[in-house]
Amino acid sequence: MVFIILLSVIFFVPNFTLTSASSEPVYLGVSFCGNTTDEAKLLIDEIKDYTNLFVLQSGPISYDMVATTEICDYATSQGLNIIVYFGWFNPRYTWQTFWVQNAPQRYGDKFLGVYYYDEPGGIQLDYDWENHFTNLNERLRGNGNSSQRYQAFIDSIPGYLNGTIRDYDVEAQAFIAYMQHDHDLLFLKENSVPSFVSDYALFWWDYLGGYDVVLAQLGNNASIVQEIDLTKGAAHLQGKDWGAIVTWKYTEAPYLDSGKEIYDQLYLAYQAGAKYLIIFDYPEIENNPYGVLTDDHFEALQKLWADINNSKLLAKRVSSVDAVLVLPQNYGWGMRYVDDRIWLWDSDEYSPVIWDISQKLIDLYGINLDIVYDDPQFPVVGMYDKIYYWDQPLT
Repeated sequence: MVFIILLSVIFFVPNFTLTSASSEPVYLGVSFCGNTTDEAKLLIDEIKDYTNLFVLQSGPISYDMVATTEICDYATSQGLNIIVYFGWFNPRYTWQTFWVQNAPQRYGDKFLGVYYYDEPGGIQLDYDWENHFTNLNERLRGNGNSSQRYQAFIDSIPGYLNGTIRDYDVEAQAFIAYMQHDHDLLFLKENSVPSFVSDYALFWWDYLGGYDVVLAQLGNNASIVQEIDLTKGAAHLQGKDWGAIVTWKYTEAPYLDSGKEIYDQLYLAYQAGAKYLIIFDYPEIENNPYGVLTDDHFEALQKLWADINNSKLLAKRVSSVDAVLVLPQNYGWGMRYVDDRIWLWDSDEYSPVIWDISQKLIDLYGINLDIVYDDPQFPVVGMYDKIYYWDQPLT
């Protein structure tokens, strides 16, 4: 009965969004990762006058229907748009799917979508593949009758079970297929609920896998401009939306960068065309009821809010991109450093070449550059004034 009552109430609240120079809405806010409704409401009360987005990104609360509903009701009643996080839709909590199906009716266009899972590209690159293949070999070869069943497969694809065969096309297809067959992502798509994820690599394939919006993770000591160019390039060519989320700079307190640096990072993303601008608020620092956010960060948000609404600054938002760098098809290279992984393998002979041209073009064009991949589904000819290919000299 409580479940039915909670799902039946509809709130009508004014819809307020920032608008960019191209009249597209821009959403500025924070992701809440606390544990209680009181903490969430305290943060909402602090930011409601200078943001328009509240991301409910709490693992514990994602298992609590009453708390999830109470927080979202309160956020929207205060004029904020919402994105709700579910790491996975847990079969033990069947209310989650019903809640998501009802959310568009309950919250109207203030419900922007579901933040589902996290960092699929980063996990692909940084996973312990060597140990994975070792364990897989041991399980398959040492499991009685099953070892015979797999023997023909093992012999037909030498090297598969130890990761020695480099086939970027096959690995890209496997990465994409894994997400395209994900039951929960399919559920969101079937119910026309936008899906969000944040990542720090392989953005191109996050979109191909089915995500509607990818948030580039900024602030983690990687190249801010490169992360922006990779994410917006993928979004631009594939016809998707994108955003930026500022994450940790440090692995211990104070975790986040200074307010000034965060302002600069988010404003750069805004200039580049980001639709979503978010600060990741986790964990809770001792004696701070706002998680890791301090007055310094709140002041940065206030300044960004004011500047985005300043008509004199709207013209600085990039409406088109001058140039594109086209990388090899299915070349799933992390690009965080010259010898970064490619899918699950070490860098190859092409990595230094691509690194060199990408850094030169980033220095030349900044955020006026898209970085994309050679893919016949998404041709670049006619889309850009200047096209650079990774294996051709700069002219």
